[in-house]
Amino acid sequence: MPYFPTAEQRIREFKRRWSLQFLKDNPNVGLTAATELSSYAIWAYDAVWAMALSAERLGKVSPDFIESKNGSTDFSNLGASRTGKSILKEILNTEFDGLGGRFRLVDGELNVTAFRVLNVIGGKAKDVGFWTPRFGLARRLNWSSNSQYSSLRDGLGPVIWPGDSAVVPSGWTQPTGGKKLRVGVPQPVDPGFQSFVNIEIDPETNQTSASGFVIDVFEAAVRQLPYAMPFEYVPAGHERYNTLVLQVANGTYDAAVADLTMKANRSSYVDFTMPYMASAVSMVVPLMDERSKDAWVFLKPLNKNLWLVSGVFCVFTGIVMWILEHRSNKEFRGPPSRQFGTVFYFTFSTLLFAHKDNIVSNLSKFAVIIWVFVLLILRSSYTASLTSMLTVQQRPVNDFIELKNSGGNVGHLHGSSVRGLLVSMGFDESRLKALEFSQYNDALAKGSKNGGVLAIVGETPYLRAYLKLHCNNYTIVDQMIETGGFGFAFPKGSSLVSDLSKSILNLTESGQMSEIERKWFGDPSNCPSQDNPLTSGSLNYESFRGLFLITGTGSIFCAIIHLAFFINQKRRDLRRVIATEKSIAGKLRSICKLYNGKDLSSYV
Repeated sequence: MPYFPTAEQRIREFKRRWSLQFLKDNPNVGLTAATELSSYAIWAYDAVWAMALSAERLGKVSPDFIESKNGSTDFSNLGASRTGKSILKEILNTEFDGLGGRFRLVDGELNVTAFRVLNVIGGKAKDVGFWTPRFGLARRLNWSSNSQYSSLRDGLGPVIWPGDSAVVPSGWTQPTGGKKLRVGVPQPVDPGFQSFVNIEIDPETNQTSASGFVIDVFEAAVRQLPYAMPFEYVPAGHERYNTLVLQVANGTYDAAVADLTMKANRSSYVDFTMPYMASAVSMVVPLMDERSKDAWVFLKPLNKNLWLVSGVFCVFTGIVMWILEHRSNKEFRGPPSRQFGTVFYFTFSTLLFAHKDNIVSNLSKFAVIIWVFVLLILRSSYTASLTSMLTVQQRPVNDFIELKNSGGNVGHLHGSSVRGLLVSMGFDESRLKALEFSQYNDALAKGSKNGGVLAIVGETPYLRAYLKLHCNNYTIVDQMIETGGFGFAFPKGSSLVSDLSKSILNLTESGQMSEIERKWFGDPSNCPSQDNPLTSGSLNYESFRGLFLITGTGSIFCAIIHLAFFINQKRRDLRRVIATEKSIAGKLRSICKLYNGKDLSSYV
C-alpha cells in the first residue's frame, strides 16, 4: 500500500487538530472514528493545498462561467469557469512537501514515492519492507543510500504463510492438476542405445511406456519434488537432437527427456537442468597382441628418435674416449682401422656392460661411469617395455595425437557432432567413417588395414554401453576431452529447471544415481580384461633427455680438461708449429701429429 510518513511531527499535529475539529462537528461519533486517518484523507488534504497554492499564484481571475446544457445530469448543467484551463495548468505544475510526502503530479496522477510491503495475516497486516522506484525492495527506507535496484525479497522481513509457517509452500508454485506436461522422448532408438532411452506404444491399448537409464533418472527426480508434477511421454519421432531442442523452444513439447548433450548453442534456445550424467569424448580401441607377433618387436620399446639419439651418443662417447685415451693407452693406438674398431667395439660393448678394454685416464673413468649409469637406466626401461609388449595385451594407440598420426581410419557414431570435433583437431576427413552402433564390433574387428577402423571416437556414456557387451576385447583409453554432460531440456525461464536440478543433486548425493547406472550399464569392475594392465606406447626421447644431457655435459667437460692439459704440456711445440707453418692445413697436420704422439709420462 502507499507509504506516507505518519511518525513526523506535522502529521501528529494534523491528526490532533483533525480529531478535535471532527469531534466538535460530530459530537455523537466515538473517539476511534475521530482519530482514524487514511492515506486518502492525507492526499485529499494535500490536494486542497495544491488547489490553494495554484489559485494564489494565478491571482485575480474572471468570475465568469460558461453555461452548458448538453447533458442530462445535474452536473452537466453546472457552468465551467473561463479560467479553468489556467488553474489546471498551475495545479499540474505544483510541487511541494505535503503531509503525504512530496506532492507532484505525473501525467495527471499523484506520484507516490514509496510503497509499503505488507504481510496480511488474517485481518491484520504486518510491514515487511518497502518498494521504491529507485531502490526496489528494501527492509528500510534510506533515501541517501547508494545501493543498486533490488528485486530480491531476501532483505525483507520474515513472512508468515498460512499455517503459521515461515517456509514458502512450494506446492503453490506449480499446478497439481489440470494439463499434463508433454515430455518429448526420441523414438525409435537404435537397439544399441535402448539402455539409455526407449519408448513403446501398445498397439492394443495405445498406451505409451518408456524405459531406460534416462527415464529412470527423470522419474526418480520427479519423485523428489515437493509437489506433484503430472506428465506424459510423447514420442518425438526419429529427429536429430538439435531439432528436438527447437521443438521444446517453440512449445511443441513442454520438456525433452533424452540423452541430450548440454551445448552452448542449444542453451540459447532452452534451459538445461544440471547434468545427471557426466560426459566426455574418448575412444574405444581393441585389445590385441599384434606387436608380440611382429618379427621386429624388439625395436618397438624405443621410438625412432630415442634409437637415433642413443646411437649418436654411443658414437659421441666413443670419440670422447678415444680423445682421452689415445696418447696414453696402447689399446687405443695402432693403425687407423684398429683404432676405429677399438672405438666402435668399446662404445657398443658398454651397452651390454661387456667392455674389457683397460682405461688409464681418470677423466675417462669419470666419463664412462656417467655413460654406464645412463645405459643402466635405458637398458632397464627397454627390458621392462619389451617384456610388457611380449606378455601383456596391447593398445594400438594411447591418445588422440597417436591416433591422428597413425594414418588409420577412425570411426564415429553416424550423425554425431564428434565428427566436427575431430576435423577441428586436424584429422583428415577422408579417414573418418560414420558408423551405426551395430557396426562398431565389425569395424573394430576388421581393423583399419582391412577396411575397418583403428578406433571409435565417441562420448563416454555411449562407449560404456558398447563395452558392456564387448569388454573382453576392447577398452577405453585414458585420455578424454570434457563436454557438458547430459541434461533435461525445458523452455526458457521454466521454474522446473532449478527444482529438478536440486532433485538430481539429491539423487547423486544419496547414491541412487550410481544404482541406476549399474542397473543399465553394469559394473565395469566385473569385466576381467579391464583389470589387466595395459602397456603404454614406445619410450621416447623426452623421457630420457635429462640423462643424455648429463652424460653429454660430463663427456665434453672431460674432453676440455684433457685438451687443456695437452695444450699446456705441448705449448712450446705448438708455438713453434704455429710460427713455422704458413698454411692452416699445414698447422692442423702438425698439431695432429703432436697429438698422435705417445704421452711417455703415463704410457703403459
